[in-house]
Amino acid sequence: MPDERPVRLHCFAHAGAGVSAFYGWGPRLGPGVETVPHLLPGRERRRSEPRLTRPAGLLADQLPHFTGESGESGEAPYILYGHSLGALVAYSVTRALHEAGLPGPALLVVGACPPPDELSALADQCRAGDEELLRMLGEAGALPTRARPGDFWHQTVLPVLRDDLVLAHELRTAAREPSPAGPLTVPVLAVAGADDPLAQPEAMAQWRAWTTGPFAVRTVPGDHFFLRGHELPRLVGRAARVVRRLAPQPAGVR
Repeated sequence: MPDERPVRLHCFAHAGAGVSAFYGWGPRLGPGVETVPHLLPGRERRRSEPRLTRPAGLLADQLPHFTGESGESGEAPYILYGHSLGALVAYSVTRALHEAGLPGPALLVVGACPPPDELSALADQCRAGDEELLRMLGEAGALPTRARPGDFWHQTVLPVLRDDLVLAHELRTAAREPSPAGPLTVPVLAVAGADDPLAQPEAMAQWRAWTTGPFAVRTVPGDHFFLRGHELPRLVGRAARVVRRLAPQPAGVR
């Protein structure tokens, strides 16, 4: 594998986040895998750009990474991983490529997110009042222990999180509309955190209905933010090497 192009792992983060959670993944993924974190507008170096709350805007922002001269060529396999909101983003990108008749990922990995036809405690309450939203965030372990009303977190992170939850709700709604191209055929790996109150293993197993391709569900240690641990990147890294091993060889390569 050292002489081959690495499998590119396109990563999408959870609501309210940038892409820093993926920065330490390299050594944990193992050989032959390259992370490509995707930063949405309204955070980190894109903080001056308007945040996205509609599927059309999201796809206009993300699809160019996978199409055209600057996108994935389809000559080498690539993988999408999305965590929580990011799972809906990864699914929506995969579906858009499918509907356009373009090469999609060799594997779609979704983590910490119930499928669009299952209840979602946060996304379904995206327009809840501050008190209710903060209560749910606290129960999910997503509220910093030292956060106080009016502090930096409330002023800078909470507005991004609110818009991201609206986007998640809209993506879930759009996903429930039948696709003119039929269901996905891409292999799907669904990953649950053993102690995740928002996307338990039974709910993650329901992603099986969202593809006609091969499907597997795995559980790793951790709560809703298990992407910060070691087991998830190790699991995805192993999956990437299986993808590479099973990929068709280009003409002339033996």
